[in-house]
Amino acid sequence: MIHFKNLTIIGTSHIARESIEEVKLIFHSEKPEIVALELDMNRFHALLNPQPHKIRVKDILSIGIKSWVLNLVGSWAEAKMGKVVGVKPGSEMKTAIMLASQNKTKIVLIDRDIRITLKRLTKEITWKEKFRFLADILNAVIFRKAPEINFDLSKVPSQKLIDELMGKVKKRYPNVYKVLVHERDVYMAKALNTLINTEKDKKVV
Repeated sequence: MIHFKNLTIIGTSHIARESIEEVKLIFHSEKPEIVALELDMNRFHALLNPQPHKIRVKDILSIGIKSWVLNLVGSWAEAKMGKVVGVKPGSEMKTAIMLASQNKTKIVLIDRDIRITLKRLTKEITWKEKFRFLADILNAVIFRKAPEINFDLSKVPSQKLIDELMGKVKKRYPNVYKVLVHERDVYMAKALNTLINTEKDKKVV
């Protein structure tokens, strides 16, 4: 947890039960007047309306077939890990939304439009990274090869472990890291900076 001016930042895992409890605890202790979520409008609606919907060709074409496939694989992997720990992906976000609704707290979405991120990823990812990605999936799912770093999926990793994992991702998938981590970090940092400067008298979590 990080405090800066009127802002409190909580690091969460989308599939960790620990994160759900931390969101509840922080919400009641900090009593925020604004809740900022690492979501864009499309993911926000998808999170609140999880029922499967008919795949439309125009939806695929709007982001591109390759972007759609990448998003499909990512969603599958997250759901797979969620089943392992018994927590649906994004449960900590839904908890924050529920608490904000109950307390009439303003919600602000600070992440970049997922369609832009997916298009950027499709443009930047290299063939080398694609082959590495395929090899890693085959090793994990088919050959059951043990990962180099083991950690408890049900808990939020320590900062040291996060740094180690991100270092490996940055080295093995430099362009994926740039689009999914660095660019979005910059985007959300700017959004938060604007928020805390325009809402100086309000607590933001």
